[in-house]
Amino acid sequence: MSFRELQLFGRALLVLLAAAFASGSAVAQLTEGKNYARIANPQPVETGKKIEVIEFFSYGCPHCAELEPHLDAWLAKLPQDVAFRRVPVMFQQRWTPLAKIYYTLDALGVESKLSPDVFKAIHGQNVALWDDEKFYDWAATKGIDRNKAKEVFTSFAVDGKMKRALQLAQQYNVQSVPTVVVDGKFVTSSDRVGTHAQLPGAIDELVNKARAERPKG
Repeated sequence: MSFRELQLFGRALLVLLAAAFASGSAVAQLTEGKNYARIANPQPVETGKKIEVIEFFSYGCPHCAELEPHLDAWLAKLPQDVAFRRVPVMFQQRWTPLAKIYYTLDALGVESKLSPDVFKAIHGQNVALWDDEKFYDWAATKGIDRNKAKEVFTSFAVDGKMKRALQLAQQYNVQSVPTVVVDGKFVTSSDRVGTHAQLPGAIDELVNKARAERPKG
């Protein structure tokens, strides 16, 4: 390699390093009002002493589907003092039965295992899971008793959770998904921080902020 080529290579390497540093620091230093908002009236959490992270989402949302693998990787390293939960929203008619699917899978203890498959079925395989009967059929292919899936899907317990989900979305004034709320006081989203890949790092920073603001002891 000639001296000129070495110079060009060195410059290119510096540009790449600078870009990588800028990309990393974009999430490392969040700006209030831009990358996240502080909720004017903080809401009480339902996770006790643990810092609560809520993802408002819908299986019908393509952006939520794109976020899923990044969120899964983040969940695999969830700190012991953090509790994560999802709350489905119902912005569209089809999203209401999809919310019931979430609570059905959750009640059956298979939500974390099957949520990626639900996203894949809807967005990758064009399966109309918002149709109740199609959902029961699909559930059967995943090893769930069809009648049991129907029983839970149509239960009063799931209806109660649906009402609570609507209430939470109103309390937090959720206008789009995916939206993440940290400890009842901070709200952020992928578009606020840049990309889906950057959102987990932003959540971590807000968790640290929430941890620092909690009473000691």
